[in-house]
Amino acid sequence: MNVLHRVEHWGDTHHPAWTDALRIMLGIILVMKGVSFISDTAYLTRLVGGLHFGLFPVMLVHYVAFAHLMGGLLIAVGCLTRLMVLIQLPILVGALFFVNIRQGFSPMNSELWLSVTVLILLLLFLVIGSGRFSMDEHVKRNAN
Repeated sequence: MNVLHRVEHWGDTHHPAWTDALRIMLGIILVMKGVSFISDTAYLTRLVGGLHFGLFPVMLVHYVAFAHLMGGLLIAVGCLTRLMVLIQLPILVGALFFVNIRQGFSPMNSELWLSVTVLILLLLFLVIGSGRFSMDEHVKRNAN
């Protein structure tokens, strides 16, 4: 059994029920952030527009919005949670180090603290998985 399988097994066996509520809230936050990106794409384009790569900012805006919407929804219901977390990680690392650092490490920078919190929660669910109250667990129980 390799390290990845051992971490996955440990996460599946050490998963308190309250973390499922935390996973659902994380998914809802990601969906809401995706909706805000869609409703104000000009803001997101300004955030990544400083990169000056032409088509790259437009593709990045669409990737972020789609990943937050679909990834947040799937994380909330607990379907393919670890995969969706892996898709979210580059976005949050980019938001933390390239966007929020430009705005400064002020206690008033709420976007920075939201990014840090979401990144920590994503890393947590990468290890512990989706939990008892999830589509993954429902499929696993009914497959046997």
